[in-house]
Amino acid sequence: MFSQRLAEAAERIQSHFDDVLGAFEPVPVVQAMGYATQGGKRLRGFLVLESARLHGIPAERAIWSATAIEALHAYSLVHDDLPCMDDDDLRRGRPTVHIKWDEGVAVLAGDALQSLAFELVSRPENGAADRRAELAISLARASGAQGMVLGQALDIAAEAATAPLTLDQITGLQAGKTGALIEWSACAGARLAGADPDALRRYAGALGLAFQIADDILDVEGDAAKAGKRLQKDAGANKATFVSLLGLDGAKARAAELVAQACAALDPYGTEADTLRAAARFVIARDS
Repeated sequence: MFSQRLAEAAERIQSHFDDVLGAFEPVPVVQAMGYATQGGKRLRGFLVLESARLHGIPAERAIWSATAIEALHAYSLVHDDLPCMDDDDLRRGRPTVHIKWDEGVAVLAGDALQSLAFELVSRPENGAADRRAELAISLARASGAQGMVLGQALDIAAEAATAPLTLDQITGLQAGKTGALIEWSACAGARLAGADPDALRRYAGALGLAFQIADDILDVEGDAAKAGKRLQKDAGANKATFVSLLGLDGAKARAAELVAQACAALDPYGTEADTLRAAARFVIARDS
C-alpha cells in the first residue's frame, strides 16, 4: 500500500508541476525549474498528502501544499549542488542544473522555485486566509535561518572548523538541514484542517533524523548508480557524521530506534496512520 501511495503522490505532484509551470514563458530559467522538479522520491509531498488524508482534507486541496514543498526542496537541491556549496555534478542520476545550463541559471531557477513555493501555499485553494497564512509563515520558518538554511550554514561552518562536531551538534544541525522541511510536510495536513499538529510533529522529528542517518549510511555503503549521486563524499571531506561517531552498526541501531519512536507517535491516529508508519520504515530501507 505504501509504495503504491508514494507512486501515486509522485505522479499527482508531477502532473501539478506540469500544469503550474506550463503557464510560464518557456525561457531557460523556467526550463531549468521544470528539470529540477522532475524525479525523486517525493517523500515530502507524500507526507503532505497523507497527513491531509488523515484529517479529511481532499487531495485536490492538499496538492497545492504538496507541490509547494517539493518546489522548495528542489530549490534547496539546486543551490546545494552549486560549486560554492557541495559542488556536485550529478543529481537523481542526471547532470545537476548548473552543469546542464550554467551557475547563473541555476541560482535564478532556485530563487524562482523558492518564490513559487510560497505562491502555491498562499493560493485560495488551500482554504481560509488564516490557514494559508499559517502554512506560509511556518514554511518560512522551516526553510530559512531558523530551519533548513541554518542547518546548511552550520554544515558549511563545520567543514572549516578545527574540531569535528559532537553527536549533539550534528543532531541539531540535521534537525534544521533535513528535518525542518520533513516536519513541515508532516504537519501540513493538520494545519490545513486547523487541527493540533503535535503528534505529527513528534513523528516527523524522529522520521527526519532517521532519514539523515540513513543518508549517512548510504554515503558509506550505498550504490552510486542506484543513489543517482556521488557517494563517499563525507569521508573524503573528513566530515563528522552519525556513522563516523556511532559506527555503522550503531547508526543503523539508532535509526531503527527512531523509526519505532516515529511509529509510536502516530498512536492517536490508530490504523489510519499505517501508511505513514510504512513511510518511516521505508526511509531506513531505501537505496537512494
